[in-house]
Amino acid sequence: MNFTPRFIAASDGTRLRAAAFPASPETQGICVLLQGQTEFIEKYDEVIAELNARGFTVATFDWRGQGGSSRGLDNPLPAHVRDFAQYDADLASFLAQVVRPLGGAAPLVLAHSMGAHILLRTLHDKPQAFRAAVLSAPMIAVSARGYPGWLARGVTAAYSLAGRGRDFAWGMAARDPFLITFDTQLVTSDRERFAKAQKFLGDHPELRLAGPTWGWLEAAYRSMARMQRPGYAEAIATPALVCGPGKDRICLTAATESFARRMPNATYLEIADSEHEILMENDSIRARFWSAFDNFVARLG
Repeated sequence: MNFTPRFIAASDGTRLRAAAFPASPETQGICVLLQGQTEFIEKYDEVIAELNARGFTVATFDWRGQGGSSRGLDNPLPAHVRDFAQYDADLASFLAQVVRPLGGAAPLVLAHSMGAHILLRTLHDKPQAFRAAVLSAPMIAVSARGYPGWLARGVTAAYSLAGRGRDFAWGMAARDPFLITFDTQLVTSDRERFAKAQKFLGDHPELRLAGPTWGWLEAAYRSMARMQRPGYAEAIATPALVCGPGKDRICLTAATESFARRMPNATYLEIADSEHEILMENDSIRARFWSAFDNFVARLG
């Protein structure tokens, strides 16, 4: 994947790596692509090509702390933010500096996992930002890996209050891509696509990211709790297609379905045999996603 990235400044000066991939011809306008935690622009080369083939010019960027954007800690491997409002600001800066200058009507947006979570915050607070949204495995609630949710939340709060917010959460240093194998990863059933991403990170180790800090988890729990308040989902009126993976081991699909069914203009699709990363799954799963995507876009008119 060859492209020349553009670096923009977030509102606090954080450097964000962004890129736009024009369609030829552009018949569908702009699609904003929002990645999940630990990801980077190049991981989505196949998705970008598929969107271009559908007539979408694609605009995307790396969130702060990952990919080619500035890292917030001296150690570049932990994922860390103080508050998810920092991600909100990143998205706002990206829209203002990269997307709006491209012109045209409000864009479509395709977002995955953490990116879909941040998107929902924006759809709630800025309902005119996007004309429609497609969400893959949005982070509504996360798996506590066999522990009660209240316990995971309490331990996270305790470590943050104890001044350990910048430390890796338990087991998260081991999520370094250099330590993960296909048999220990939790996100896809497709060996070839997993191997492709791993090889790219081996060739470009500066883009890799491990798991989150206690501070990141605390910020995530606060944001997820905000989303569960009565009336939050009901206030998101943007037309949306919400896709839940039936075999997700990262996010809780039942919570995703419940949230989507509270959104007044959302359609929910569960892909029963998909792991967390629908867009990085096998061809059969991806074909079902793209069929639903195409039908959703066609209905928008």
